[in-house]
Amino acid sequence: MNDDGRTAGSAIDLRHLAEQTFGNADLEAEVLRLFLKQSRDCLDRLSAEPDARVAHLLLGSARGIGAKAVAEAASALEAALLRGADGGADLARLREAVAAATAFIEVRLGGRG
Repeated sequence: MNDDGRTAGSAIDLRHLAEQTFGNADLEAEVLRLFLKQSRDCLDRLSAEPDARVAHLLLGSARGIGAKAVAEAASALEAALLRGADGGADLARLREAVAAATAFIEVRLGGRG
């Protein structure tokens, strides 16, 4: 583990996650499951109709669990949409970040996701 609480290549800052869930493994699992559901829902909604509010919702969720790459990509998409851009490249980046976070979470949950 690095000094910042992340393992090399980790999609989630585990130190931040532990702080948010008070070190409670059951709460951590519940929060991660909620993120999986919400991130899928947000990506579906963004694919159907790009909306800065939905990107902002995902940004907040990602920050809450320490998914820095997801938060950065959601922030970039939100900014692009607010500028009136289509955000296609930013949405693609967000999908990749969510996929990495999802894979990490599924391993973390040990198939209980």
